Amino acid sequence: MKRIELTVDTEKPVTLEKFLVGRKGVSRRLLTRLKRQEGGITRNDKTVRSIDTVYNGDVIVLSLEDDSFLEPNGSLNVPIAFENESLVVFDKPGGMPVHPSIKHQGDTLGNYFAHLYPQLTFRPVNRLDRDTSGLCMIAKDALAAKLLQGCCKKVYYAAVHGDIPESGTIDAPIARERKSIILRCVREDGQRAVTHYRKLLGSERYSLAEIDLETGRTHQIRVHFAHIGAPLAEDDLYGGLRDDIPRQALHCGRMSFSDPLTGEPITVSSELPEDIKSLFPTGGIVWKR
Repeated sequence: MKRIELTVDTEKPVTLEKFLVGRKGVSRRLLTRLKRQEGGITRNDKTVRSIDTVYNGDVIVLSLEDDSFLEPNGSLNVPIAFENESLVVFDKPGGMPVHPSIKHQGDTLGNYFAHLYPQLTFRPVNRLDRDTSGLCMIAKDALAAKLLQGCCKKVYYAAVHGDIPESGTIDAPIARERKSIILRCVREDGQRAVTHYRKLLGSERYSLAEIDLETGRTHQIRVHFAHIGAPLAEDDLYGGLRDDIPRQALHCGRMSFSDPLTGEPITVSSELPEDIKSLFPTGGIVWKR
């Protein structure tokens, strides 16, 4: 059971529904679920209805039940980059899936989350491919998940083949390959996709790019850099060579968002992992901007 405490801050009395839905972003679906749950919503420790009036200073408590299950796995170890009562940001290693699948049962971030928080539902706010490392945010309750959706700005770092321009924008629509459920491609009838980047460092074979996504299509970074002739290192799905690193060289290195309850701006960073650093033996990487 997760309890969320909200203090009413209003000059004029309002209904509980208007306060929760209109001012705190609670979805009507969640409100309906709480209304059906015994003790789901209280005001000053007493049960309250959504049509009741609430006043400045009233303390509203939402009690959320979590009913989904993932097998806990405490043998895994994933560093926590940031945590508060609403969310946790993990620094996921490359090679670890976020969700269980047919091929991965028990070795995912979801299984480790279930070990740390056995009473909570696993609610990823952003999803990373199995081989992409870096910051992955998990909401601790349904309200936080709703408020954080689409409000998190992420910065990625990728080692790509060749020497790319100092900065640029890739504006090319992305569609699914007609004969594949996995592959994506640039195609005129695809969805709009825009990627901004700047070059941070270069070596004989690779460039290190800092990447800001204007849109969030499946495989967008991988498809766009392949489109300009600079596929990610090891990303053989899109033309990268598997010579120097055992996984696609992509890392989610910075995440900025507002706390879902207080509105406080938060920025979390993750250091570039050693396998990507090793592609630039001259060193001198300055990438936390």
